[in-house]
Amino acid sequence: MTPAAFLHGVMRPTAAWCQREAGIPFSLGSDRFLLAVALQESQCTHRAQITRSGAPGPARSFWQGERTGGMVQGVLQFRAPSIIAKRTALYTASGVAPDEMAIWRAIEWHDALAHGLARLLLLTDPHPIPTEEGAAWRCYLERLWRPGQPRPEEWPRNWLAASIAVAAETA
Repeated sequence: MTPAAFLHGVMRPTAAWCQREAGIPFSLGSDRFLLAVALQESQCTHRAQITRSGAPGPARSFWQGERTGGMVQGVLQFRAPSIIAKRTALYTASGVAPDEMAIWRAIEWHDALAHGLARLLLLTDPHPIPTEEGAAWRCYLERLWRPGQPRPEEWPRNWLAASIAVAAETA
């Protein structure tokens, strides 16, 4: 799926749902960052991680959340009252129990839940949403997603594609 098609067809509707049902805020900055992450993690195509052998890996959703990673366990265990309220509303609206396994299984096909959790993970970061490629890479690599196989050579292209898609939609 192209970045523009993913932004328009997946991210916009799910962001609206997350805002309405759980009060999760989105912005152009969060859209660009989360689109770049989806491109980096799944090419906005794969809902389950593809391993070198072709078997499914431990990550699920376009944002490739692992059961014990930041999107699932990290958001579930984060203790800030604003995150607790939003995640509780998100789980309730999604019809998913606040349980790591239930959440992890659901995010493979529940795009709104996955997008909401990716945004909540970004909200847990004490730093502002990164607006430059290098800062965004460090946020992704070191603080939030911490991928096992990061593929740094792909990030500049994904960041640029996300930047172009978000800018084109707002022009």
